[in-house]
Amino acid sequence: MSAPGPYSQPAPPLSPADEKTWSVLVHIGGIFFGWVAPLVGYLLLKDRGPFVRHHAVAALNFQLTLAIAQVVGVVTSVVGVGLVILVAAWALSVVFGILAARATNEGAYYRYPFAIDFVR
Repeated sequence: MSAPGPYSQPAPPLSPADEKTWSVLVHIGGIFFGWVAPLVGYLLLKDRGPFVRHHAVAALNFQLTLAIAQVVGVVTSVVGVGLVILVAAWALSVVFGILAARATNEGAYYRYPFAIDFVR
């Protein structure tokens, strides 16, 4: 039997300050990179602490909800109402992303309004 490799051990938990920092970055990353940044944050940080897991899940669920709204906006842009949906989705991403990052930086657990719970 061989010795365990360097990847067989779980990653150590993050300090509270690091959890807060990564949580803020996950929310801000959602503004700039859509659902990709929260997904990467969730996959890399979900087992590193409950605070960062909560915020990665919240940001991922919100960005996935906005991705659905963007698809609907693109499909309905032929009618014209889709452009309004796309602008609203972008504005919601910016406004609620900033509110979430601010609340997270203060140490609060934030829940996005209008987010569908895809990941728990």
